[in-house]
Amino acid sequence: MERELNIMCIKIVVYGSLKRGFWNHEPFCASAISIQHATVRGRLYELPSGIPVLEVPEKDIVAHGSADILKDIAMQCRLEVAVPGYLDCSGEGWQQIEGELITLPNPERTLPPIDRLEGFDPNGVSLYRRVLVPVRLSDECSVTAWCYVASRELLRNAKPTGSVSWP
Repeated sequence: MERELNIMCIKIVVYGSLKRGFWNHEPFCASAISIQHATVRGRLYELPSGIPVLEVPEKDIVAHGSADILKDIAMQCRLEVAVPGYLDCSGEGWQQIEGELITLPNPERTLPPIDRLEGFDPNGVSLYRRVLVPVRLSDECSVTAWCYVASRELLRNAKPTGSVSWP
């Protein structure tokens, strides 16, 4: 039964305006089944507009999002186990970026509006990339989830925040 629920849901980790209490949460994530505190390895930047963007290590990217949402869900289910040791940030300049793991029902309906919000177009030029990365929920628990990370072009105009959370 839990496996069926996972196939009908998608997990995304958010670190900016999609978090609870911010302007994009209600319009895009009101149907969330669960929301949990989570961390992902990366670096936070801020665009001139004040919007946060995230960079993650390329080696942490397990898969890239596609136009086929059902295929992406199947990929997430198949790769449910996170890469061991991925949260070790020593010596690499990466940080534990704080965010929320949001589980959304009906991915074919709930994910396309978020893809559009984030400027993710799997068939063209994108502001953000939707990538599957390891996400830490606690010392004992990690999962994989989709995350919107900055494209190289977007990072050119961004300034490092040096912070582990936004704002």
